[in-house]
Amino acid sequence: MTTHKQEPRQNRLSPPFRADHVGSFLRPAYLVAARERHKAGEIGADDLREIEDRAILEIVDFQENLGLRSITDGEFRRGAFHTDFLRHLGGVTITHPARKSGGGSSQGFSPPVMRITGKVEHVQDIEVANFAFLAKATSRTPKVTIPSPTMLHFRGGREAIDAAIYPDLDQFYADVAAAYRVELAHLTAAGARYVQFDDTNLAYLCDPAQRAQARERGLDPDRLPHDYARFINMAIADRPATMVTAIHLCRGNFRSNWAAEGGYEPVAEILFNALEIDAYFLEYDDARSGGFAPLRFVPPNKTVVLGLVTTKLDQLEARDEILRRIDEASRYLPLDQLCLSPQCGFSSTVQGNAIAAESQAAKLRLVVDIAREVWGTS
Repeated sequence: MTTHKQEPRQNRLSPPFRADHVGSFLRPAYLVAARERHKAGEIGADDLREIEDRAILEIVDFQENLGLRSITDGEFRRGAFHTDFLRHLGGVTITHPARKSGGGSSQGFSPPVMRITGKVEHVQDIEVANFAFLAKATSRTPKVTIPSPTMLHFRGGREAIDAAIYPDLDQFYADVAAAYRVELAHLTAAGARYVQFDDTNLAYLCDPAQRAQARERGLDPDRLPHDYARFINMAIADRPATMVTAIHLCRGNFRSNWAAEGGYEPVAEILFNALEIDAYFLEYDDARSGGFAPLRFVPPNKTVVLGLVTTKLDQLEARDEILRRIDEASRYLPLDQLCLSPQCGFSSTVQGNAIAAESQAAKLRLVVDIAREVWGTS
């Protein structure tokens, strides 16, 4: 077995770290029960937040004890990775359509659609207080995870955006981006220096079935990567030089199910060059994600975090297989530009993936151990 081990040009004082992770973790049973009690009106919002605080302190200790250097709140204050952020933007209404997901292991699941029923604007801070709590809970690097702004467009398309409010989609893009810039500015003022955008749509545009569905919604799947790169760039345009921005491309992660497949080739050149993001968390846990050849488009100033460890199954990956795949990826992108992580979060929704808590810990421990072996640091 060959590993292209080399001395890194930098020792990763800033994220992403050699051993990193996407962000969400399995919710403890008492937190799930508390959310149900709150939904039923049995406990108030303050009571729920106290229980969330307890769970977050525990998951921070869990991450630190494993040796992780980036720390999230596990997304423990959310029911879903995207809707609990986007619903706080002015002008956004969430609906659950009858249309079924068209492919993958999640066939029959209808994801929510965000409808634009008013002018999109930032009407309140969304993650600032949550970040402040996390930052006080850890001495390591706190990471904020928020949905990509593209989540307000792809699933519904033009039909989901009120034409009386936005006859011109350019104004829609501009207003959404402006709302994100305000949130990022307030996060910056609170001390946030590591922000990750979770985006299913650019990965879905690698799937022929999803591309066909996009056309049915009146979208041009060849044009969308260009539009979305511009959209995200507008949203992060005012970020300070001290903030690292990352994007995670996901093909679906609901209760260990997936919705899309296909390698990154259809979007790679735009993804890595037109999108002004610092780092990419890419799913590479099985054949659905294709090969590493698209990494040839990554420029020298960007980092790719290889999601080689699945969060969907209990079975623990073989160490030698992970090492072999890192070696293969390093033939397209220098090892110094690579890091390692699980392929997705462990619980993109409150229900969590079909995986045991013990397996979650074992997989993260494997990521940390392999990072130390390959790069000399986690």
